[in-house]
This record gives sequence, C-alpha cells and structure tokens, in this order.
Amino acid sequence: MSYVQGFLIPVPIKSKDAYRDLAAQSAPIFQEYGATRIVETWSETTPDGKVTDFKRAVKATPDEAVVFSWIEWPDKDTCDAAAKRMESDPRWKDMAQMPFDGKRMIWAGFDPIFEAET
Repeated sequence: MSYVQGFLIPVPIKSKDAYRDLAAQSAPIFQEYGATRIVETWSETTPDGKVTDFKRAVKATPDEAVVFSWIEWPDKDTCDAAAKRMESDPRWKDMAQMPFDGKRMIWAGFDPIFEAET
C-alpha cells in the first residue's frame, strides 16, 4: 500500500477557480517528485457537528469552503524525500499566491491499513 498525505484547507468561495488553477499547476511538480495520485475536492455537504466538524477544524468562515485533498506516494520515504527536495525548488516562487490562509491549513501523513476497490 502507498503513503497518503491528507489536507484540509479553508478557501474563500470566490477563489475556487484560483485554487483549482494553483492545484493544477502544482500537480506536475508533485508527480515529478514521485506522487502517484493527487485529489482535490471542494466541499458540497459540510454538516455542523455537535463537538467538531470540518469547518471548525480549519476555522472556516461562512464565505469559505473546505477543501479536502490528498496526495498518494509510493511510500513514506518517497514522500519525505520529495518534501525535502521541494523546499528548494524554485518553481514554487513562480506560482501564484496561495488563494487561502495557509495558517489554517491542516495536514498529516497516513499509513493506509485497509483498502477496498470495486
């Protein structure tokens, strides 16, 4: 099984196209460094929870949507090596400014323990 980086990002609703464009520009760089799959999703149904929920997790405001995304890597070592090498990749400086508040983005790495496909 692969290694997965997961992300929750609050993005202004008016910036949906800008976010998608930035994701599309970033994807080939991640792939060059070994990512095997990149998925970006835009919240459609984000119910309020009783204790916590996706919106509260990133302190999303009413004018923001929550992006749930993930990057799949062959393994953790590939992911870690890519992260290190990407720190000095000059292409990031040429990208448009992030259309979201990066301080409220949350991310983590995950080791899959079960998969089922149809």
